[in-house]
Amino acid sequence: MNINLINKTIILQNKKALNEYYIENIFEAGLLLTGWELKSLRAGKLQITNTYIIIKNKEAWLLGVNICPINTIYKYDLIKSNRIRKLLLHKKEIKTIHVMIKNKNYTCIPIKFYWKNNLVKCEIAIAKGKKIYDKRIIEKKKIF
Repeated sequence: MNINLINKTIILQNKKALNEYYIENIFEAGLLLTGWELKSLRAGKLQITNTYIIIKNKEAWLLGVNICPINTIYKYDLIKSNRIRKLLLHKKEIKTIHVMIKNKNYTCIPIKFYWKNNLVKCEIAIAKGKKIYDKRIIEKKKIF
């Protein structure tokens, strides 16, 4: 059996972010999730509109992700589907993200959620927002 063979299946990809941001750096982060969230991710009940990442107390947090619970979950009413989730990153990666966000006015956004050998991973990017005229120029290039 080949150890280097990695099974990657994409759960959700943020295509809108590729149109609205210039992407500078990409990192891979793990997610700290509960059991019902993993079951919901297997069912594909994930929404990442208006999602971003903040750095607080030298830890990375994912805000705005909505994981809808599946119907078979016990205590359905007590579950918070849009809670703040912790990202698992190396200390050096957190430091570079923090410097880029604070000093250079970049934002940190999730681009892709995927399974990597039975673990949920999130591909995050340090990006800068595009202006309206930048988007128009790119659309003109696509047409011609």
